[in-house]
Amino acid sequence: MSTLLSIHNLSVSLPKGADRPYAISNVSLELNNNEILCIVGESGSGKSMMSSAIMGLLPERVKATSGEILFEGEDLLTYNDAQMRKIRGARIGMIFQEPMTALNPLRTIADQIAEMYWTHTKLKKADINKKVLELLNDVQIPNPEAAAKAYPHELSGGQRQRAMIAMALALEPTVLIADEPTTALDVTTQAHILKLIRDLQQRKGTAVLFITHDFGVVAEIATHVAVIQKGELVEQGSVNDVLNHPTHPYTQRLIAAVPPLSPSDARLISQNSILNVNHVTKTYRSGGLFKRNRRITHAVNDVSFTVPQGGTIGIVGESGSGKSTLARCIIKLLNIDEGQIEFDNVNIADLKGKTLRQYSRNIQMVFQDPYASLNPRKKVGEQVAIGPQLYGMTKQSAMEKAKVLFKLVGLDSEAVHRYPHEFSGGQRQRIGLARALALEPKILVADEPVSALDVSVQEQVLQLLAELREKLGLTLIFITHDLRVAAQICDSIIVMKNGNIVEQGLASQVFTKPQHEYTKSLLDAVPGKNWNPPRLIDMSPAIHI
Repeated sequence: MSTLLSIHNLSVSLPKGADRPYAISNVSLELNNNEILCIVGESGSGKSMMSSAIMGLLPERVKATSGEILFEGEDLLTYNDAQMRKIRGARIGMIFQEPMTALNPLRTIADQIAEMYWTHTKLKKADINKKVLELLNDVQIPNPEAAAKAYPHELSGGQRQRAMIAMALALEPTVLIADEPTTALDVTTQAHILKLIRDLQQRKGTAVLFITHDFGVVAEIATHVAVIQKGELVEQGSVNDVLNHPTHPYTQRLIAAVPPLSPSDARLISQNSILNVNHVTKTYRSGGLFKRNRRITHAVNDVSFTVPQGGTIGIVGESGSGKSTLARCIIKLLNIDEGQIEFDNVNIADLKGKTLRQYSRNIQMVFQDPYASLNPRKKVGEQVAIGPQLYGMTKQSAMEKAKVLFKLVGLDSEAVHRYPHEFSGGQRQRIGLARALALEPKILVADEPVSALDVSVQEQVLQLLAELREKLGLTLIFITHDLRVAAQICDSIIVMKNGNIVEQGLASQVFTKPQHEYTKSLLDAVPGKNWNPPRLIDMSPAIHI
């Protein structure tokens, strides 16, 4: 086994005014051929900054101030832009975390993948076109021919991520850096991408530097693990040593926060239903002005279920299964085509005007992206207070209520005077919760509320939701593609596929004795499903954010 990439005593400085002087402080790592080294840590720990330093893509005013990054014996920190351009893509590939910002919105997917071959090879156009389609097929993009001609905005998030992975794998680089490449993907897509990367590593001896906060992924794919906290390397070793016998308290806390893939103990729940969804259908039509050219998509197809008062019902499934569309129908962001949605025995499907407004305060939503759902130009307290003001509360009283809500969700009451960008992702999600609770709803609809959060922050938000459920008597509709999360918070589970419910029942039944083949395939695809996180410490004193 030979070393392909060596990082020696690397320090990367941050601009003045940052919360710490260094993004990376005196870190040393080695990456060998035929090895997958996973770098884990919370947001802001310096994981992505390390990959940017390797690729020569550090932001302005951020500089590598000491150390070496040796690739095949050459220090990349001494390379100029022209030299780095010859390395990027051809010798060191990179899969970025956010494909929409990394892909050019004005060029087709085929053009962007083909550029790798135009830049670094002498292949003919026909051969390049063939390779592009082969790559798109390898990453299992549906209808590769159509995807090749599409622009980034015409693909789903998962499809864009697969296209970027295809681009990174095009020249089968010696070193592949993957920065959170599967965070936003469904478990089945995630499982395939992980297998794709592992196959490349085994077939070509590729060295993979895999950056993630998902310990299930680490258990599934890693050979070695490095743990970074606030820019410092606190622990490294084999995957077995780090995951099953962690020695540093930080690593122990992170692993203790990973939810196990087993349902929590059943709770006593009211037999009274608060929401009844009966034969609801939502259909989209697209593709042309004339009827014969239109494509019909049954986003939600004849769906029925009951939500008990005070319970938590989880809706799981892949992207495109209809989960989020169903949620938007329940909160009346979308009108249904057929069926009934009864809240407290009132059919809300046809409500309008004042009666709709009165209904709306009873069911509130926490959105997936806490930053995009907050107005960056308004103080967060004002955004929490706006709901009560619309229902007649004075501005002063509404702001006082916002302060109380901030305390309820674990934030300083004086934080109401700050702007969204001044908070971490976990804190912004808490603000989203406070805003949803401002109208004292009876039902809270949470659409992937923890999918983008670190395990420690995720654990806190889940604990907070459970506490609010008990304290306020909330009913939760929890939408997620993370089955570990669903197992911990949900009393019952609905499994959706292509707009249909294929299975529903108590969480204990669905997770331990799944009936439908699709449910079994979802559970089989969970990364690290055979790894049981060791509970080495008491998690009651949570990691603060």
